[in-house]
Amino acid sequence: MAFSSRLLSRSKQLYGSRAILQQEPERVIPVRYFAKKADPSALKGDEMLKNIFLDVKKKFETAIAILRKEKITIDPEDPAAVNQYAKVVKTIRDKADLFSESQRIKYTIETRTKDIPDARTY
Repeated sequence: MAFSSRLLSRSKQLYGSRAILQQEPERVIPVRYFAKKADPSALKGDEMLKNIFLDVKKKFETAIAILRKEKITIDPEDPAAVNQYAKVVKTIRDKADLFSESQRIKYTIETRTKDIPDARTY
């Protein structure tokens, strides 16, 4: 009887009715099962978080792939090295669809002040 209530199917969940009646030790009435549809496998919030994670993972892998291909010399005194580093970082931002520092600051200001009609009222 304990086993009957634990039966699970991949697409449907089976619920057992506890209809086993033992009137006499030799006679047992079998359990009847009623199939019900199982709950959705993933909630909308879970799917949204999964998509965000996959997007960040894709951007990270793109940046790492570019950094593996490029040879970067880090020397703040050498103008050619600084210029080459700037090109590599710009390439990463373009291909991975990332914000620059100024774009990130602009986005933060816009999102935090979008409900404020005028700066003087804040």
